[in-house]
Amino acid sequence: MLATLVLWSHALAALLFGGLVLRTLRATEPGAPRRPLAAALGLTALWALAVAGIGSADSVTRLAETLRDLGWIGFMIALQRHDRNARPPLALGTVYGVVVLVALASLLADLGAEANAAAATDPVETALLLRMLVAVAALVLVQALHSGLPREGGGLRWVVLALAGLWGTDFLVFGAAYLEGHYRPESAVVRGAAMMVVALAIAAGLQRKGEWKVEVSRAVTYQSLSLVAIGAYFTLLALATSAIATIGGSNARVYQTAFVLGSTVAILTLVSNSWLRAWVKVKLAKHFFRHRYDYRAEWMRFTETLGAPEGAAPLDERILKAIADLTQSPAAVLLVPEGAGLGAGASWNWDRATLPVSADPALANHLETTGRIVELDAIRRDDTSSPDTHAVPQWMLDLPEAWVVVPLPHMGALAGAILLARPLIDRALDWEDFDLLKVAGRQVASYLAEARAQEALAEAQRFDEFNRRFAFILHDIKNLVSQLTLTARNAERHADKPEFRADMIATLQDSSERMNALLARLSQHNRVRSEPPRAVEVMPLVDRLAANRRGQHPVATLGTPAVALADPAALEQLLDHLVQNAIDASPANEPVTLAVSAEAASVTINVVDRGCGMSPGFVRDRLFKPFVSSKPGGFGIGAFEARQLAEAMGGRIEVNSREGKGTRFRVILRAAHASDFAVGRAA
Repeated sequence: MLATLVLWSHALAALLFGGLVLRTLRATEPGAPRRPLAAALGLTALWALAVAGIGSADSVTRLAETLRDLGWIGFMIALQRHDRNARPPLALGTVYGVVVLVALASLLADLGAEANAAAATDPVETALLLRMLVAVAALVLVQALHSGLPREGGGLRWVVLALAGLWGTDFLVFGAAYLEGHYRPESAVVRGAAMMVVALAIAAGLQRKGEWKVEVSRAVTYQSLSLVAIGAYFTLLALATSAIATIGGSNARVYQTAFVLGSTVAILTLVSNSWLRAWVKVKLAKHFFRHRYDYRAEWMRFTETLGAPEGAAPLDERILKAIADLTQSPAAVLLVPEGAGLGAGASWNWDRATLPVSADPALANHLETTGRIVELDAIRRDDTSSPDTHAVPQWMLDLPEAWVVVPLPHMGALAGAILLARPLIDRALDWEDFDLLKVAGRQVASYLAEARAQEALAEAQRFDEFNRRFAFILHDIKNLVSQLTLTARNAERHADKPEFRADMIATLQDSSERMNALLARLSQHNRVRSEPPRAVEVMPLVDRLAANRRGQHPVATLGTPAVALADPAALEQLLDHLVQNAIDASPANEPVTLAVSAEAASVTINVVDRGCGMSPGFVRDRLFKPFVSSKPGGFGIGAFEARQLAEAMGGRIEVNSREGKGTRFRVILRAAHASDFAVGRAA
C-alpha cells in the first residue's frame, strides 16, 4: 500500500511539474526568468519520476535530488540578478556557494555510504547531517528572498512560499531519519504529497501578474551569513561529537560534554566582544560588498535620528549622534560659530573637560573656504604635506580620540563643524566616507540653520509682543499724565478749597497705584540714553549702589580704587541688573559681594553670590537669551541687557557658576589712562 502511494504521489508530482515546464516555456509576458525556472521545474520532475520508478534510496535518485536542489538555487540566483544593474552582494553569493558545496558534499557522502556498505553507519549519518544543513541554508536563502519582495509581490510570493514548503519538508524528513537512524517508508509518501502541493502553489504564482523583482537588503545578507554560520557550527558539533564517540572509549560522554560546553562558551565570548563584531562588520563590508554602506538603511536611520519626536534629546545632540552613527564613532562634539572662530558647543558622549574654552578662527576660515573634511590622523602622520595642517588647532592633535572634523556648510556660510571620535576599529577614510559625510554634513547644516532661524523668529515675535505691551503702557501713561496735568492746572484756581484738595489727594493716590501697576507690568527699568565712554571712578559708584541695596539684602564691597572707561549711567544700570539677579538667587542671610580690581589694561568688577547657581548648559545656551528667565514671572531681559551695555562700552561679561555653590559675574572694562581721567573730570 505504501509503495503504491509513493508511486502515484511522485508520478502525479512529476506530471504537474512537467506541465509547469511547458507553461513556463510558452509564456510570453515579462516576469520570472523563464529558462532558469523551466530548468528547475524540469529537474524536479525528473527527480519525482526517479522516486516513482526506482525508489528514493537509489544513487540515481540521490543524484537527481541534488540536481533538483542546484536547479532551484540557480533559479533564486537568477531572480536576484534579474536586474542587471543591481547585482546581489558578494556576501550573499558566498552563502549560495556554500550551499552548493554542501549539497555536492552530501551527494558524495551518499555515494560513499553506498559503496562501503560494511561501514555505512557513519557515512549515512554524515550524509543526513549535510542534507539537513542544505535544507536549513536553503530556507535561510528563501527567507532572504521573501524579505526582499516588494509590497505587491504578485506571483513571486507564491513561488517563494512554495520553495519554503519544499525545503521545509526535506528538513523534517531528514531530521526524523537522523533521529531514528533510518528512513521510514511513510516519509516518502509525505514528500510526494508535499511536492504536489508545491507544484500547485507554483502554478498559482505563475497565473498571477506582477513584477518578479527582488531587492536584497544588507541586513538580510548579514542574517543569512549568521544563520549559515550557526548551521555550520552545529554541523561541526555533530561531526566532532561523533568522532569523539568513536575514539573516546569509556570516557566518550565526558569528553563530548566538555567539548560542547567549551566550544559554546568560546563562541559566546567571541560573539559578545564589541571590538570583534565591529571588525567582522568592517571586513565583510570591505570584501563582500561593492559599497561600504547600505545607503538606504543608513539614510533612513539618519533621518529617523534627526526627526525624533518632542521630548527626545535636543537637536544638537541628535545631530551629533546621527553623524557619529554613520562611521560608528562613539562620541562627537559640535563646534559652533563663536565670534570669528569655532567654539565647543553641544557634545555627545565626550568629556567636555578635554575641550578648550577659546575659539580658533583659523579652522573656521579654512573649513568655510575649502569645505574639506579634515582627517586628523593624516596630519599626525605627516604634518608638512597636508593642506589642512596650518588650520587645525594643536589641542585637536593632542587628543588621541579626535579623528575627523566634518564641516557643516549652508548657503555659502559655515553653520558649524562636528569633531568625531575614533571608532572601535580604526581605519583610514576612503571616498565613500568622504562623500557620505559631506552629504550628511550639508543636511544637518540645514537643520541647524532652520533651528537658528526659528529661534530668531521666535525672539522677534517676543520682541513684538513686548513692543505691543509697551505701547499699551504708553497709552496708559499718557492718560495719567493728562489727568495729572489737569489737576495741576485746576490747583492754581482751586487750591484753597478743601473739597478740591481732598479730590486732588485721591487723584494722586489713584495715579500712584496705577503707575506702580504699570511698572509691575513692565518688569524692567527704563533704559537711559547711553553716552560715550569716559573715565569713571568705579569704587564710589559701587559703594553707592551697595548702600541703596542694603535695605533689601546684605551687600558687601571691597577692592581698590580704579578708573574705567564707561558710561556712568549705563554702568550703574548694568551692575544694578547683576546685583538684583544675585539677590534673587541668594538666601536671605548670604551677602552679595561687589569686588573691584584693576590691572594695567582693564578694570574688573566681580558680582559674587552664594546662591543656587546655574548649570553649564543654562549659562551657555539660555542665560544671555532675551525673555528666558529662571525666576517665576521674570522678563528675562536683565542679563541680556547687561551684556549689551558692557559690549557698548567696549567691555565684556564672563560667568563662572556651579549649581548649589553660587555664581560669579565678572564685568571687564577698559582701564582709563591719565588723559581719559582728565577728560572725565572736565566732563
